Amino acid sequence: MTINFSLTAKQSEANRLLGAGPRHIMLFGGSRSGKTFTLVRAVIVRALKAENSRHIILRFRFNHIKSSIVMDTLPKVIKLCWPGLWEKCKLDRTDWYLRLPNGSEVWFGGLDDKERTEKILGQEYATIYLNECSQISWSARNMAMTRLAQRCGLTLKAYYDCNPPGQSHWSYRVFVKKIDPDSKEALKSQERYDSLLMNPSDNADNLPEEYIQELEALPERMRQRFLEGKFLAANDNALWSVDTFDRCRILDGGTPDFQRIIIAVDPSGCSGDEDERSDEIGIAVCALGTDGKGYLLEDLSGKFKPEVWGNIVGQAFDRHKADCVVAEKNFGGDMVRAVIQAARPQTPYKEVHASRGKAIRAEPISYLYPSKIKHVGYFPEIEDQLTEFTTSGYVGDRSPDRADAVVWGMTELFPQLTRKPAKKKTARKSYAGAGGWMG
Repeated sequence: MTINFSLTAKQSEANRLLGAGPRHIMLFGGSRSGKTFTLVRAVIVRALKAENSRHIILRFRFNHIKSSIVMDTLPKVIKLCWPGLWEKCKLDRTDWYLRLPNGSEVWFGGLDDKERTEKILGQEYATIYLNECSQISWSARNMAMTRLAQRCGLTLKAYYDCNPPGQSHWSYRVFVKKIDPDSKEALKSQERYDSLLMNPSDNADNLPEEYIQELEALPERMRQRFLEGKFLAANDNALWSVDTFDRCRILDGGTPDFQRIIIAVDPSGCSGDEDERSDEIGIAVCALGTDGKGYLLEDLSGKFKPEVWGNIVGQAFDRHKADCVVAEKNFGGDMVRAVIQAARPQTPYKEVHASRGKAIRAEPISYLYPSKIKHVGYFPEIEDQLTEFTTSGYVGDRSPDRADAVVWGMTELFPQLTRKPAKKKTARKSYAGAGGWMG
């Protein structure tokens, strides 16, 4: 059987860059533009070139790299580019690496598993590929780079790819502005860093025509990111920034004991004819540590039927040994109570009321970042929605169901945020009463 395969013009351009002088190379751009295929192919090319060489592909979550790379892109790349080679390779499903016939190995890892990460980063590699690097912190990237050290006859290479996040992310600063994210000064040896924009239009021959049309119909900010491959400009009035999340993120599992755990639910509903909601139900697990800090533990949001999300909430309640479920009354509070009680009878439940706009409710919570609120891991959908809150309102394309759930959860954990200041009677009493207001 003959397989007709050829690289696109943009993939050929990327290949020339990947084999050129720079050590650090990022392919960035819109969705399904051929970035991951190109970089996986480049890793295999290098592995075949040097016997007994070792290479690694990393992503933030191991489950994501297993499903998207190991089980999907990797076999496609090898079967298309080297017919017959896949059958000669051995995929180790215990330690998760691919052994090639020449003794070379390609390892796969997730940075969300501390024990596994320490194991795989105990080895040295000739190639390190950070897949979806927009989800990887600068400190985690730096830790990975300490293992780019195998001597096997190959020039050491670090590859990166991403759908562009905001301009405050390190990938933009390093590869576009050529600025060190820590010192904010110009990178030393700038010639070691290069990048290439790859968009869906560059891969149109391999995509259904309808796919491009769907991307063209997306709201403006999403179209800029997933069709045009643009790094989104930061809003000067935003309540949160990407930098904020990097500074409040915990990746090593180092959390205290928890004194309260809340399952916060933002029901899917419509506040008016002008409100275009995503039809997702926001479900966030929030905790108050014995250190007095709030922790975002899980995002369980999604488009679910009531009986499905009711079970999700009930299972999360038991898994985390939660104290209660908090849900907004305005959009279906009675329905939420009924669904949850049906899935898990006698679940402690509290209704909250939206007497103020979304951004006004969110602003006091934003003040607690990053010193008082921490994210245990990465929550890209929640964090994207939070960055769209500004001092003048929410500017996102769709309703922030996930972010609203976080705001409700953290507000419940920090009740002083909603405590009204005491009425002014004397200057002394007014000062004392205002002490409980953190807005």
